Order: sequence, then structure tokens, then C-alpha cells
Amino acid sequence: MDVIETLQFEEHPHSQQTMPCSGHARSTLLPVDTEGSKSTSLPNGIRKGQKCPQEYVQISLPDARSKFPLEWWKTGVAFVYALFNLIMTSVMITVVHERVPPKEKNPPLPDTFFDYVDRVEWAFKISEVNGLILVGLWTIQWLLLRYRSIVGRRFFFIMGTLYLYRCITMYITTLPVPGMHFQCAPKLYGDSQAKLQRILKLISGGGLSITGSHIMCGDFLYSGHTVMLTITYLFIKEYSPRQFWWYPWVCWLLSAGGILCILIAHEHYSVDVLVAYYVTTRLFWWYHTMANIPTLKTPSQTNQFSQAWWFQVFLFFEKNVHTSVPCSYVWPLSWLPNCLKSSCWRYSRAQKM
Repeated sequence: MDVIETLQFEEHPHSQQTMPCSGHARSTLLPVDTEGSKSTSLPNGIRKGQKCPQEYVQISLPDARSKFPLEWWKTGVAFVYALFNLIMTSVMITVVHERVPPKEKNPPLPDTFFDYVDRVEWAFKISEVNGLILVGLWTIQWLLLRYRSIVGRRFFFIMGTLYLYRCITMYITTLPVPGMHFQCAPKLYGDSQAKLQRILKLISGGGLSITGSHIMCGDFLYSGHTVMLTITYLFIKEYSPRQFWWYPWVCWLLSAGGILCILIAHEHYSVDVLVAYYVTTRLFWWYHTMANIPTLKTPSQTNQFSQAWWFQVFLFFEKNVHTSVPCSYVWPLSWLPNCLKSSCWRYSRAQKM
């Protein structure tokens, strides 16, 4: 006697797919011959001459929205946080400028790199151009990401925290100018209106020398240019398609060359650049390690990452992201190049959505 066994699948609360009994469906009905006789069945598992039962098999499918909720409002909070700290950095530069000692009384501090490499005046412009290129490349890449909301709030939070640290280090320790070539703007002392105009000019020009907006001194420890050159490269590499193996290398050359040009131009002490690189890379690696390992999102005595002051903020942004974010791209047009459909450097094809 033949017994027909039906496979049971657990119903997913968010997403389910029903498969009708047809020749093109998967084998959901399996014939079993208990008497050892041969049974002739169709590819769909139904015996010849047997009517297809009006039953459907529910197959649970993972719902990407439950694993990676967009939560754009959180991205907005992270953006406001980053914007606030960037504005505070401009305010702090204006405040610190009034405290910088005159270079005639306090000459530049000794720097080993400066002892061996002479200053090249145009090198700092190369550094800022490299930074603008990296920011532009990362902006385009971010806009093409499927989960740009999650990646965006990671970028804004890390960048905002780095500039918060920079406000603190600039204020507590004011270094003299790194070279006698610096032409610092006159001090304003108690002129609040003139200070406000300087702050607005610095913000409107992006804090760049090539725009003529950065005419103040004192923002040396640590280097904001190094922060942007480093953080844009790290995000570009982390979320780049694997087929574009050359792309992160080009961005690395732009980043490393820009940082080197900062030193060649004698615009920052070597310690400014070193501290900026160290703080940026560690914060980036710590955050992504915690985000990619679910057990590190739980406060415990064994989880030393939970001792960070920003751990609760981290949980606010990442608690609904249950696994590593796959590097998946979407195209604003109807077509999508095949090279953008593959996973990123650090993610396997099994994680690709």
C-alpha cells in the first residue's frame, strides 16, 4: 500500500511562499512504497493517475527587512550628531586661535620628520584635493548601497565622535605653529561678532585652505585632514565590491599620499598625524567588530567593549541589526552591472541578498 508523506515547513511570520502542485514545482509530496513494489511517479512526486491534491506547502523565506531595518530616523539622528560636532570644531578653532602663542616668542617645536624633509609649499593643496576626491567617491558609493541607512549612521557617528575628540584635544593642549611660514589671522580678543563671522566662513568653506576659509591657527592636535583621508578610505574599502579589487588600492594611494603631503607641507606636527590615524582606525575597527558580532552587543563583565562611554549610543543604532550587513548595491536605473551584484571584500556570497 502506498503512503504519501507531506513535508511540513514552519511558517515564517513575515514572509512565506506557496508552491502549487505542478510539474514545475519542487518535490513537496514524496511517494513511499511500503510493499517494495515499483512506483511510477512524475517529477513533482505525484504518482501517475493520481489527482493533484489541492494543497500547498508553505516554505519559510528569510525577510531581509527584519534583519536590516532601514530606520532612517536613526540615520538622521547620527547626521545631526555629526553636524553638531563639526560646528563645534569650527567654534573651538576660533577659540583656540586666540590662545596660540606668537611664533616670534614661541618657535615651532622640534620634529624629526621636519629635520629630514624640507617643506614643499604646494603639497598641502595636493592633500586637500585628494581628500575631496575620496569624499566624492565615498558619497557616490554610499548612495548606491542597498543598506545605505545603516552604513550612513555608522559613518556619521564615527566621524562625529572623532571630531568631538578633536575639540577636546585642541582645547586642552594648544601647540605653537609647526613652521615659521604660518601667517595666522589677527586675534580678535573680545569681538564676538567678528568671531561669529569667522566661524561661518570656516563652515562655508569646509575648513579647507584652498577655499580661503581656513586662516586661523591652533587646530593642530590632532589633524582633521588626516581623519577625513583615513575614514573615507576605510569605509570605501569595507563596502566595496570584490570585483573592483583595484578600487580600494587606488583609494589607499590617495589617502596615504594625502597624509604624506600634510607632513611634507609642514602643516601639522608628526604627532598630530599619528594620533589622528590611530584614533580613527581604532574607533572604526572597534565599532565594526561590535556591530558584526552579536554577542558584543550585550553588556556583561566579559565584554570589555561595553565599558566604552558610547556603548549605549551604539546599542541605539545597532540593536535591530542582527548580523553583518551584506555589501549589496542597488542602481537608480533599471539595469545593474554584473560587477556590482557580487559581495564585498569581507562578506561571502552566502550573505549577499
